[in-house]
Amino acid sequence: MNPSLDKLLKLALENHDLKAQLLATRNAADPLDEFCRIACENDCPITVGEIFTLNQTLCDNLLKSTNGGATYPIEDWADAYEMFLSALI
Repeated sequence: MNPSLDKLLKLALENHDLKAQLLATRNAADPLDEFCRIACENDCPITVGEIFTLNQTLCDNLLKSTNGGATYPIEDWADAYEMFLSALI
């Protein structure tokens, strides 16, 4: 996981208000932008582009780790944002 996301997860698990703010980003007009804004405010700098890159890396690694490689990407497996929020619940 990205070091900033790891730090943010630890902070959110210790701080109920931060956890609630991060979970509420699901309802924002632009969830990833709001998530990144909150992360930066809490000294965990991360950009939307970095999350997209992490998603791509996760997906690429899954394709490479399958015997001979999968024939198509599995989109649901590469969502760092949703995996982060799931870790908070």
